[in-house]
Amino acid sequence: VAAARQARAVSARAVTARAAGPAWHRVKKTLRPGMTGADVKKVQQRLRTLKYYPGSVDGQFGADTVEAVWAFKEVQGLRTRKNPDDIGAAMERRLANPRAPRPVSVHHQNNRIDVSLRHEYLVLYRHGKVKLISHVSTGGGYLYPCPGGGGGTCGPAITPTGNFSTLSFLPGWVQVPLGEMFNPVFFIGTAYAIHGDTDVPRQPASHGCVRIPMDIAGFFHELVTIPGTPVYIRHR
Repeated sequence: VAAARQARAVSARAVTARAAGPAWHRVKKTLRPGMTGADVKKVQQRLRTLKYYPGSVDGQFGADTVEAVWAFKEVQGLRTRKNPDDIGAAMERRLANPRAPRPVSVHHQNNRIDVSLRHEYLVLYRHGKVKLISHVSTGGGYLYPCPGGGGGTCGPAITPTGNFSTLSFLPGWVQVPLGEMFNPVFFIGTAYAIHGDTDVPRQPASHGCVRIPMDIAGFFHELVTIPGTPVYIRHR
């Protein structure tokens, strides 16, 4: 029995290794935004293989790659308070042996969107496999001016937890009472959406929606069924 269990464990690790692509060979130096070259391109390719989105695999450490680095660190449980944008030894170790994102719900569908409010990332699954992992910024918990300009404050700005599903999609910039959304995929009425924004900081900052980077918002709606893809949001 013990031998059979060990064989299954070895087999599982082999499957994970194949899914993660070729073995990772360390860059052996810290990479920072603004840097260029083959080492940056190598990391971009690795992140893309692992289903993060660093933008073009062009060796340019720009904003898209920074956001992919944030998402990777969030999923891997790496600290982001100090030098959050850098790719150092700790991240290199995880690039070699990456941790798969943990489902936010025990009972879930093979085609779904998971949103972790605790770690600020989103995972899109297709046929039970990870299709895309993105950094997000969710409800910031603050009070905000009530829509309509009548004075007073509304809120707090909280992203609701629960089981939802995609309902509708509107292309381009959409004006809503609390501002603008880019390419929103709504999951509660026409109030809460997964949408692009020019400001997607590491910390929760939205009025309650799930903000995703603009580059990802450009194609996110093409990867999901609208309406119908389950959306699971949890404090996990």
